[in-house]
Amino acid sequence: MFNLLLDITNATVDWSRAQFALTAIYHWLFVPLTLGLAVIMGIAETCYYRTQKTFWKDVARFWQKLFGINFAMGIATGIILEFEFGTNWSNYSWMVGDVFGAPLAIEGILAFFMESTFVAIMFFGWEKVSRGFHLTSTWLTGLGATISAWWILVANSWMQYPVGQQFNPDTMRFEMTSFLDVAFSPFAIDKFCHTVTSSWIIGAVFTVGVCSWYLLKHREEKLAKESMKIGAVVGLVASLLAAYTGDESAYKVSQVQPMKLAAMEALYNGGNDQSLTVISMVNPFKQPDYENEQAAPMRIAVPNGLSLLATRSLHGYVPGVNDLIKGYNKADGTREPSFAEKIERGKKAIVALQAYRQAVAGKKAGEEIPAEAKAQLPILQDNIKYFGYGYIKDVHELVPSIPLTFYAFRAMVALGVLFIIFFAVVLFYLYRKDISQYRWLHIAGLVLIPLAYIASESGWIVAEMGRQPWTIQDMLPVGVAVSDIPAGSIAITFFIFAFLFTTMLIVEISILCKQIKKGPEYSEVAL
Repeated sequence: MFNLLLDITNATVDWSRAQFALTAIYHWLFVPLTLGLAVIMGIAETCYYRTQKTFWKDVARFWQKLFGINFAMGIATGIILEFEFGTNWSNYSWMVGDVFGAPLAIEGILAFFMESTFVAIMFFGWEKVSRGFHLTSTWLTGLGATISAWWILVANSWMQYPVGQQFNPDTMRFEMTSFLDVAFSPFAIDKFCHTVTSSWIIGAVFTVGVCSWYLLKHREEKLAKESMKIGAVVGLVASLLAAYTGDESAYKVSQVQPMKLAAMEALYNGGNDQSLTVISMVNPFKQPDYENEQAAPMRIAVPNGLSLLATRSLHGYVPGVNDLIKGYNKADGTREPSFAEKIERGKKAIVALQAYRQAVAGKKAGEEIPAEAKAQLPILQDNIKYFGYGYIKDVHELVPSIPLTFYAFRAMVALGVLFIIFFAVVLFYLYRKDISQYRWLHIAGLVLIPLAYIASESGWIVAEMGRQPWTIQDMLPVGVAVSDIPAGSIAITFFIFAFLFTTMLIVEISILCKQIKKGPEYSEVAL
């Protein structure tokens, strides 16, 4: 059973975090391309269904091959990622498995089997089923992958914003009280929309990049130009949607994770009429002295922009790092406790839970709860909101890495703006001029492929590093969530996984490049 008095070494915590980060980063190299190419190949096959031109069938099959290569790699890394919850994060799994396990189970039973079923029809059913059924299978493959992402993101969003649950002192677990609250929390909806649209951007950038390579080599020009149109339209629409959903996500973060927002902005001291930082010289190599600095140096900002983003008011109050540490008065007149107060209340919850568990020890089923145990329940209920803070030894542990969060956020936003401009320019040249002659544009298309992945990974760095030290926001810090296993064992598997995942990535890139170099297989009719 979960032990309230854990004594896990810092090395175990650090290696567990590093291994999970490694797996998640590699896994996310495959997932967005899967979601993005699903849209591209679906549109291409829809063109075939509507026009009945064999050319579009060959285009669809070409993109489906690239989708299939990437799809297989994503499954392999995803399975390992879920196993790590049991091996490296057993305390986490014990305490919240009743809530966290539900969306993962649905993802595995419903979404994964759905996409696995229809992907077989998509690849092997071209001459065996009708065009309409095959088109449906192609779109359902992409839909299955998207639904799979939905349930994974529901689970992740619950870690960021834990709703629909309550703590049961008898089972020592956080148990689900409302499945609908968990599955359709505003945080989950925004996170899903932003993540999926950003994945479409990667699929679009990849498509335009491959087509740019063909145009540079003066090969497959018809396929390149037609596919580039699809990729650029999808990319521009997705980029604009990602900007909108990103704004909504930032607003939700300001409501439920204000420390993450303060780290994203390097906002040390908050207040009304806060400006939105464009850039400032935050030292990228060490945590700033936020207690003694008024603001990051050489700051360029948009007046009142942060207040508008965080409160939907130009004059709204936005707390900074120091305000959150010391406590502050909210706009509704209530007071947000200081971190020191939250830590004390968290300790009260832990002590009350320990006393309750001792009092009911040995109680048989059907027996009434002892009076001394009942006396602890009101104390526990009053302070359970701050349970996780009871394990924090220093208030500064509750401040995430400001440089990492600050610069990752700016990389994501800057590249997002670049993608909007790029796709708009590509569409202009596609419809107004002969795009084949613009070598600089094709080179840009190739360069943007790795930049798209940098933008995507930067978004996840903001989401995950910005909420540290929490595994579950305010409920469970990482030091309590990990398994009590030797750090050396985790370190060994870290390097094994690093080698395997790197090998898998090299293999995938090699296969993709060979397939792209080989080009599409045209039907005789198309020739």
